[in-house]
Amino acid sequence: MDFHIIRILSLSAISFLLAFSFTPLMTHYLYKYKLGKSIRNSGATPIFSALHAGKAGTPTMGGIIIWATTLVICLSLSLMAKFSPWTIFTKLDFLTRRETLMPLGILILSAMVGLFDDWLDIRRATKGGGGLTIKYRLLIYTIIATIGGWWFYYKLGWDTFHVPFVGTFEMGISYIALFVFIIVATAFSVNETDGLDGLAGSTLLTSFMAYGVIAFLRGQYDLATLCGVIVGALLSFLWFNINPARFFMGDTGAMSLGITLGVVAMFTNTQLILPIIGSIFVMESLSVIVQLTSKKIRKKKIFISTPIHHHFEAIGWSEPKIVMRFWVVAQVSAALGLMVFLLDKSF
Repeated sequence: MDFHIIRILSLSAISFLLAFSFTPLMTHYLYKYKLGKSIRNSGATPIFSALHAGKAGTPTMGGIIIWATTLVICLSLSLMAKFSPWTIFTKLDFLTRRETLMPLGILILSAMVGLFDDWLDIRRATKGGGGLTIKYRLLIYTIIATIGGWWFYYKLGWDTFHVPFVGTFEMGISYIALFVFIIVATAFSVNETDGLDGLAGSTLLTSFMAYGVIAFLRGQYDLATLCGVIVGALLSFLWFNINPARFFMGDTGAMSLGITLGVVAMFTNTQLILPIIGSIFVMESLSVIVQLTSKKIRKKKIFISTPIHHHFEAIGWSEPKIVMRFWVVAQVSAALGLMVFLLDKSF
């Protein structure tokens, strides 16, 4: 038990230091080649465009720091465990088929798709800029989630769904549909949250910390270590992403981390606790859905701008105030989610 705690904490610290040392080179590259984000100015989003016009040109793709650090640490330890004569690397290795191979694979696959989306945004390759539309993003999320659901059901033999304080139910092949819904909903929600300096990074940090604790308490130590490594890289990213941001996370970070968070929730069989821990993500996506529904049915807007963090911007809240208050809510929500998990565990 003590070793697992030491492994998680030490690799989290190494992840932070590695990502931190890698960031200056990454930043230099992003600015040198002017890989900056374009701000939509098509007339469809006048409030957003006005609020964020000053951020045009700020480099995106900063999420590379997070997933690249995670990949390097994971693969390096795995290779050293196989070829090094030192047994310590075997103990530190946390790449296992049972717990982390699939989350890591999904992380990298979705990161590559997000990277392509960021490239479209930078080159303004789509009409009006802004990268892929929501329709295409949802389609991509669905494809990736279907691959993950297939892996869970056919490769890992998982088809159970746990309802806190009620019990665990076998779902058969319908588990794949449930998997797709949860992953798509989580990915969409996290992507909508990535709109202010430090907002997505801080809320994801809190969520992965909470799920690292849950995985640890369930005895899924390799998965808890993966969460810890992601947390360390996120901390380094946040160092440079706080207002005013040196660079943005981009879809290569938001898309991949959102999908991975959903996968971790599935691995821990705590799908119904995810909306509690990720309450900010739920609030952000609901504000978009409610706004679109109201505009279609009532021909009126409920919020000045969505996602809801833009509404608070529009009424005069400063960007740092919004981010810090949302982060406070995220931490309280994470604590509540952990409480529900512990109560259910002892129920």
